Amino acid sequence: MKRMLLGAVCLAAAGGLLRSEYEKRHFVPEEFEIRSEKIRRERTAVFLSDLHNQEFGPGNRELLGEIDRIRPDLVLIGGDMMTVKKTCDTGPALHLVERLAASYPVYYGNGNHETRMERRADRYGDAYRRYLQAILRAGVIYLSDSTAVDGDLAITGIDLDKKYYENFRPQTLRSRDVERMAGPADRERFQILLAHSPLFFDAYREWGADLTLSGHFHGGTIRLPFLGGVMTPQYQFFLPCCAGHFERDGRHMIVSRGLGTHSVRVRFNNRPQLVVVRLKNGSTF
Repeated sequence: MKRMLLGAVCLAAAGGLLRSEYEKRHFVPEEFEIRSEKIRRERTAVFLSDLHNQEFGPGNRELLGEIDRIRPDLVLIGGDMMTVKKTCDTGPALHLVERLAASYPVYYGNGNHETRMERRADRYGDAYRRYLQAILRAGVIYLSDSTAVDGDLAITGIDLDKKYYENFRPQTLRSRDVERMAGPADRERFQILLAHSPLFFDAYREWGADLTLSGHFHGGTIRLPFLGGVMTPQYQFFLPCCAGHFERDGRHMIVSRGLGTHSVRVRFNNRPQLVVVRLKNGSTF
C-alpha cells in the first residue's frame, strides 16, 4: 500500500513538473476593458511585466508576433524585464524592447530588478547605464519617478525603494510617498501609473491613478481554484492581489501574472500573461 501511495505521489509530482514546464513556455493574451470619461480617443495598450529574460521562441519571436497581431497603440512595460541576482544579463530584455520600440511607442517603468541593477553598481558595474542608454537610443520613453503625456493620457512610472519589497512585512506606502516620488497626479487626463508592486493599491488610487498596472507577484506561482495564488516572491501567502483586475471607487488596478520566472521557477495553473488593455470612452457604471 505504501509503495502504491509513493508511486502515485511520484507520478503526480512528475506530472506537475511537466505541466509547469509547458506553462512556462506558452503565454496567453488576456483582455481587459477600462472605461473613463477622461478617455477622449479609444486605443489599445499591451502591458508587459516580469519577463525575467524568458524567451518565447528565438528572439521572443512568438511574443513579438502576438503583439503585432494585436497592433497596439502603445506598449507599457512594468519592470523586471531581466533577472538581476548574482549576475546580470540584459540581452534578451534589450532585444525585445528594441524590437518593440521600432514599431510602437514604448513607455518603460522600473521593477525591483532594474532598481537593484542601478543601485548596486559595486556588483553589476555599468550594466544599468549601458542598458538605459540602449533603450533610450531605441526611442523608449523611460519613466523613472516621472510622467509622460500622450494626448489624453498621463503615464507615470515610480521606482519603489527596496524597503517596499522586503520579505514578509514590507514598509507601508502612502499616497504622499507616491507624490513625493513622482509629483502630483494629472487630474485632467486619464492617469496611468506603472507601479511594480500591487501591494499598495490604496496609495496609488488615493494619489490619483485612474489605472494602475502592476506585476511582481508572478500570479502567485501556483494558482488554486477558489484560493488564487499561493505564494509571492516576498513569501506572502494567498494574497488576493496576486493577479487580475481590481476596482475601488472608480479606480482600477490590473495585476499581470507576468511572463517569466526566477528563483522559484515553477508555474502551475498560472500561464504567463500578455495583458491587453482596451481604453474606451464612457462610464464604468
